[in-house]
Amino acid sequence: MGLGPLIVRVIDFYVLLIVVYAIMGWFVGMTRGGIVYDLYRVLASICEPFVGLFRRVLPPLMVGSGGVDFSPLIAIVVLQLISWAVLQVL
Repeated sequence: MGLGPLIVRVIDFYVLLIVVYAIMGWFVGMTRGGIVYDLYRVLASICEPFVGLFRRVLPPLMVGSGGVDFSPLIAIVVLQLISWAVLQVL
């Protein structure tokens, strides 16, 4: 396997982690303990440094009494663009 496809696979795996992190974020507020919460904290430590970059630029939009956070979506789009660029260059 060449370097390009390897980088793309790593990026795809990181995208998957961000998706799982974002989905778990909807439900983790209901429970503050157990293995699900521990898994969420691990994913947060992995994903938040990158997703947080976009959250600083675009804070969550307030909709009614809650907020909608588009930063994971923007992070995924940026990662997909990087993946595409890697395939074009390598």
